[in-house]
Amino acid sequence: MYRFLKSVLFGIPIGVTFLDCVGYVARVDGISMQPALNPDSSQTDYVFLSRWAVRSNNIQRGHIVCLISPKDPTQKIIKRVVGLQGDVVATLGYKQEIVRVPEGHCWVEGDHTGHSLDSNTFGPIALGLMTARASFIVWPPERWQSLPSELPRKRIPIQIAKSSTYQQA
Repeated sequence: MYRFLKSVLFGIPIGVTFLDCVGYVARVDGISMQPALNPDSSQTDYVFLSRWAVRSNNIQRGHIVCLISPKDPTQKIIKRVVGLQGDVVATLGYKQEIVRVPEGHCWVEGDHTGHSLDSNTFGPIALGLMTARASFIVWPPERWQSLPSELPRKRIPIQIAKSSTYQQA
């Protein structure tokens, strides 16, 4: 019994630290990221969300990220980064046709255009709302894969800020 309690007392802090610093697995609901996530509505994808990438400020255009919804702070949403601070992006139905992403913000969109509540609905997102980067699909087994960090050609910013980098896949 003593060994069990000792293992639990050491294991819980290590587990909590791992989940808080490294990452965790989460279920993706909805169709806003189709076809990258949940391409078949009858199956739900589970992804590994890396907190490390966000903590180290290693976010680039094309990455799929998890963030706190600016409309409902109790909800987390998953979207693709289209523009970084300083970039000029053409919007899809936002109140302005062209937006320069302000300092400390990014522009995010769902892959399923027209079926997503994203920056085209609520504007640039504060980087502080970003919680993790989706890096792998871990379930179902037949979809197990690394998530590519590619931005559709039609969504590349009109002007890329000089201080930001973009690696086209």
